[in-house]
Amino acid sequence: MPPPSAPVSFSMHGIAVSGGIAIGRAHLVSNALLEVAHYQLPEHLLRLEIARYEQAISTVRRDLQTIKQQLPAGAPAELDAFVATHLMILGDKHLSEEPKLIILREQCNAEWAVKLQMEDLVEQFEQIEDEYLRERKQDVVQVVERIIKALLGHPSQVAVREQESDIILVAHDLSPADAIQFKHHQFAAFITDVGGVTSHTAILARSLNIPSIVAMQRARDLIRDDELIIVDGNQGVVIVNPDKDTLGEYRLKQEQWELEQQKLKRIRLNKAVTLDGTAIELHANIEVPEDVVKARAAGATGIGLYRTEFLFMNRREMPDEEEQFIAYRKVAEAMKGLPVTIRTLDLGADKQMNPDTARSCTNPALGLRAIRLCLADPPIFHAQLRALLRASHYGNIKILVPMLSTLSELRQTKLMLERAKLSLRKQQIPFDEDIKLGGMIEVPAAALTAEAFAQQLDFLSIGTNDLIQYSLAIDRTDDSVSHLYNPLHPAVLQLVEMTIRAGEKLGKPVSVCGEMAGDPRLTKLLLGLGLRQFSMHSAQLLAVKRRILQTDVPRLGVLARKILNSGDSDKIEPLLDKLNLQ
Repeated sequence: MPPPSAPVSFSMHGIAVSGGIAIGRAHLVSNALLEVAHYQLPEHLLRLEIARYEQAISTVRRDLQTIKQQLPAGAPAELDAFVATHLMILGDKHLSEEPKLIILREQCNAEWAVKLQMEDLVEQFEQIEDEYLRERKQDVVQVVERIIKALLGHPSQVAVREQESDIILVAHDLSPADAIQFKHHQFAAFITDVGGVTSHTAILARSLNIPSIVAMQRARDLIRDDELIIVDGNQGVVIVNPDKDTLGEYRLKQEQWELEQQKLKRIRLNKAVTLDGTAIELHANIEVPEDVVKARAAGATGIGLYRTEFLFMNRREMPDEEEQFIAYRKVAEAMKGLPVTIRTLDLGADKQMNPDTARSCTNPALGLRAIRLCLADPPIFHAQLRALLRASHYGNIKILVPMLSTLSELRQTKLMLERAKLSLRKQQIPFDEDIKLGGMIEVPAAALTAEAFAQQLDFLSIGTNDLIQYSLAIDRTDDSVSHLYNPLHPAVLQLVEMTIRAGEKLGKPVSVCGEMAGDPRLTKLLLGLGLRQFSMHSAQLLAVKRRILQTDVPRLGVLARKILNSGDSDKIEPLLDKLNLQ
């Protein structure tokens, strides 16, 4: 009898959302959606089927409430928000009531009815252009998954096995509510078939600080339970059944990665100063006040971008002035006098609090959003400006206006700010009378007229994510063209340099707060173009700081200028490699 053949080794690729390398055994997480059957019911049983569905809803609600109550004191704030979001979705009539009508209309089983309703809701979310909101469809899918598990009698939690540090979870998707249940466990990594860089799963992965890859497409179909797999969270690669040489290579990489992370922590308290003595400001981007803890731990010398729209999302009601004031004050006080740059609301068209009420728009990215929406809805803007001004009394707050494209928008914004100040003076409420006002340069028109904006503002902040998207006419969320999204396109570099030069000429600080700021490979180039203030996710800060500490700015000039003057993206890559060796 011939010996059994060795397991076939193969690799898969996805989107890396949390760095590191893990080696362990695959543990497949059940996907109830794949187990849904469709069958007809006689009319006299339909009421019983509706009652069964209502019982499943009650079971899921009870499970989620239990999870919410049992959250550990030190759990990241976003975990509580995830559970609250899922409870809200569960209580929405689209899931609590509509499937019951489908049961009656189609005379079908409850599992099939809720699956049909889910597909309809997901299709609606797919029409939303904004990446963050579009990813919220996964929350709907995750809640439906829990309902179906309850209907099928499956346990709602992820199974736990011994020696968890060797376990890599493989799932079609992982609900944050499920993941909370293994928060106290030490799983090595997780990979999922679906998700994106802004999905809740990705956010959760970063909070758990374990190697994670999403958008694997068919990982759960192709990987078998208990197979040995390698998860390379740096490159977005999964290797199944690695051979001996590959396994040895990755064990070495794993040790090197862990050693590098320990080394990086040693420079946390070092000032970000180049070899020639040029001082650089390294700030952090945050979404919620609790993110300040990680920013301070990483050695950030300020908050360069506080995205206030996260206060408005995943909820039915608008946060009032008092709620906003408390959130902004919390960040200002936690930073203890260090600068806190707070961006005004960047919602609109496709970025609504509630997608059900989203305005119809042919191209939401070019529609009524950000400062355009704020100026079109003065009460909302007035409340936020008052909250920001009130919070400025408790720390070093600066106000940042998103998506400016005309000076007219800036003049209207300044008028609204003065009205907010006047209303506070009348009520004798203290605030920083000299609060700084800045503008985001993320529209090519603003970059081309950056000098005019710099004359009217206290500082500029380059939002490279949108600047690239608008400059190259590429939707970076569209898989068919996302490969064309290129921060090294000559036009993008020229717009960035043009903005930095405008700030230098008028003595106004300029920062970069998009993904380019957090990419160590681009650090020397940005320094060579004159950038002196970076703002990024806290997890990227130390790697960028290390690159700064190794840089001699005067030596960058010639090559940086050569890159800037190159008209060919393909030629820029080798020049960048050469620059990074200096």
